[in-house]
Amino acid sequence: MEPVSLPDIQKAAERLGGVAHTTPVLTSRQLDEASCARVFLKCENFQRVGAFKFRGAYHAILTLEPAEQAKPVVTISSGNHAQGVALACQLLGRQAHIVIAQPVNPLKRQAVLGYHATIHEVPDTGQAEVKLCDLLEQLNGVHIHAFNDPRLIAGQGTAMLEFQASIPDLDVVLAPIGGGGLLSGTCIAAHGTNPSIRIYACEPTGALDAIQSVRKNRIVPMTNPRTIAEGLRTSLGDVTLPILRKHLAGFFTVEEDEIVSAMRFAFDRLKIVIEPSSAVALAPLLRREQALIGKRVGVIVTGGNVDLSSFFEKLL
Repeated sequence: MEPVSLPDIQKAAERLGGVAHTTPVLTSRQLDEASCARVFLKCENFQRVGAFKFRGAYHAILTLEPAEQAKPVVTISSGNHAQGVALACQLLGRQAHIVIAQPVNPLKRQAVLGYHATIHEVPDTGQAEVKLCDLLEQLNGVHIHAFNDPRLIAGQGTAMLEFQASIPDLDVVLAPIGGGGLLSGTCIAAHGTNPSIRIYACEPTGALDAIQSVRKNRIVPMTNPRTIAEGLRTSLGDVTLPILRKHLAGFFTVEEDEIVSAMRFAFDRLKIVIEPSSAVALAPLLRREQALIGKRVGVIVTGGNVDLSSFFEKLL
């Protein structure tokens, strides 16, 4: 039995009602022409904190065991999960402690502080794990993992439930993959209502751990990722790996220049700002992957937290 079921995701959707945004689905004639497909973009860049991560973080914290409800929440994240945990804790009246490994995205750091979380900066990811353990012991805290948690996966899966409610006849779904929390929830939600949907994970060539992990049926650590898609630099977990092996139709790998081109296309033609991680799922369409041509393709646009300060500075 899978650790997350369709009823789990449906219950998560009820809990998130009125808290998480119901995000829009965007279509574009120019995108359809460029891809030779009918494309629907589920715009989680318009979600609270600017990314889908809020869904899972809020649901995981809300559904903590009664004995854990009053404990400080501790997590490791330098990006959107950090913001999701920080805002969820603010809304639920909890203390949030975020361990961030350098280099730190200044835009996301500022957002985390804006939600009144406490940040603990460390030099690298190895020391982040040490700091996490120290904080959990010192604070008697509870850990909310960034992706390898069934409660969090159920929350992330609510994006796909919404997607299918508005566009019920998709042939294919594309989403980026890092730790696999979003895609795990997406797979269970999609196949729970329509087993024929083909779901593809999109991964940058500079961080090809997920595709290797799925093929080898063991977690292949990503020790030295080289990609601008900072949200996809994590490895799979023992919860997400078996779900993905069961449900994924395959992978599309994406080069760095394709990520930049997809971001530019979204900005110039679609008039939306998307993160590099989101662009990884758009790129296969723009290069007209054969498996997508002529299909009704759904893309989960995972986030839009891009620092444009240098762009605006040039306007002065």
